[in-house]
Amino acid sequence: MKKIWKDIKLNFLTLILLGLMFPLLIWVIGLIFPSQSNGLPIYKDGKLIGFENIGQKFTSDKYFSGRPSAVDYNAAATGGSNMGPTNPQFLSDVEKRIGEFMKRNPDIKKEQIPSDLVTASGSGIDPDISVQGAFVQIPRVAKARKINQEELKKLVNENIGRPLLGLFGPEHVNVLKLNLALDNFRGNL
Repeated sequence: MKKIWKDIKLNFLTLILLGLMFPLLIWVIGLIFPSQSNGLPIYKDGKLIGFENIGQKFTSDKYFSGRPSAVDYNAAATGGSNMGPTNPQFLSDVEKRIGEFMKRNPDIKKEQIPSDLVTASGSGIDPDISVQGAFVQIPRVAKARKINQEELKKLVNENIGRPLLGLFGPEHVNVLKLNLALDNFRGNL
């Protein structure tokens, strides 16, 4: 009986800590940092156009494309496919994405395609791509917008995000921010 009472107390303590205290702590942190808890909204001309921390689908050749999404960029239903690298469906999806990418980017060879452009992230809404993922799309975007590729490379370089504290994570490019900079780009036109 003593052991059962001990287990009941442990379960109750766990319920209080993880069921009440932890969610309360997260809620308070959200109140302290409201813009971060709201996905870092981005406005253009006073209109909400997206979130810095939530990926979006860009299909026009005039824009850089982000990572594929297992949830079609639905932030309310985040998650990956949970398929491993030997899963036949996963391999089929990746091959299909490679084919689509090569159709849109005919100057790129299969070996040049970074994996982040053909595989979905664990959340399904990753807003960033690798620096290489941005560079391989430059010929397509430059052609669609009639922009010099060197000018576009400079724009990509200006939009490279550095690792947190210079240590954590790789360099990356936020696709929405890059596409906004692209819309505002004047270059030598």
